[in-house]
Amino acid sequence: MATPTALDTVRATATGGTPPPVAGRTARRLRRRNTLAGWSFILPNFIGFAALTLVPVVASLALAFMQWNSYSTPEWVGLDNFRRMLASETFWTALYNTTYYALGHIPLTMVAALGFAVLLNRKLRGVQFFRTALFFPYITALVAVAVVWNMLFNPDAGPVNQLLRAIGVDNPPGWTTSTTWAMPAVIITSVWRDMGYYMVLYLAGLQTIPAELYEAARTDGASAWQRFWHITVPSLRPTTFFVLIMLTISSFKVFDLIQVMTEGGPGRSTLVLSQLIFREGITEGRFGYSSAIAMVLFVIVLLVTVIQFRLQQRSER
Repeated sequence: MATPTALDTVRATATGGTPPPVAGRTARRLRRRNTLAGWSFILPNFIGFAALTLVPVVASLALAFMQWNSYSTPEWVGLDNFRRMLASETFWTALYNTTYYALGHIPLTMVAALGFAVLLNRKLRGVQFFRTALFFPYITALVAVAVVWNMLFNPDAGPVNQLLRAIGVDNPPGWTTSTTWAMPAVIITSVWRDMGYYMVLYLAGLQTIPAELYEAARTDGASAWQRFWHITVPSLRPTTFFVLIMLTISSFKVFDLIQVMTEGGPGRSTLVLSQLIFREGITEGRFGYSSAIAMVLFVIVLLVTVIQFRLQQRSER
């Protein structure tokens, strides 16, 4: 009797018949082949995750309790790195600046992304062009974005201050040269760069809302604001939650934009935790101390994310 093939099994299943019996040895061979095929798909991802993420995280956790400068043997110091961190004024300044950046970046990006998504979800002439134009900054090289915005924020010759002077502002901000205005300048640049990406997510969410809901609301005499507040916002709750989580994580990890725009200055006005980790580890060679700061940043992001998940679950009950 010929050995049934996989095609025979598929045909029998599709026609509602009984699959032909498979001999034990052939079944084991098929099972082994399917298992190997599955592992061939997921193993590269597992290896990459273990080599590039899991091992460095575990090593960083161990280094947080050691003193090591990459040239000497790691020395166990217990909680000394954490005591030194809590006593450091620079750490608290970086933590304050990180929170300041997150509190500015997250809500402004969400509002801008949602606003443009609602606007560009309509049948307008050239809507595809405007969607592409808003998404373009997200795929632009970050160094180019930072350099261009530094030129725009130039206190003397920058177009931003020239515009402010033209409308009657006598003493426009110093932007990246001012300890007061440097962080707002970074936040504005970051919002401009990120809002296009999150706008696309909101657009996808808007297009899943049934049009019948809006038609019924119009029939009942609901205004545009009432339709937005009572239909659009509740329907976008899953998308908003995803955007909030992603923005929270990216805001607490911000590094590259600030490093290129201000390098943490002027003074320490834009120094954030990721930059402090980079300075202490890569620049100063204090890998134990920088790992301790990295662990604290990890715990902060984890706690904020868990709290957001709990609040989301409570609101769905």
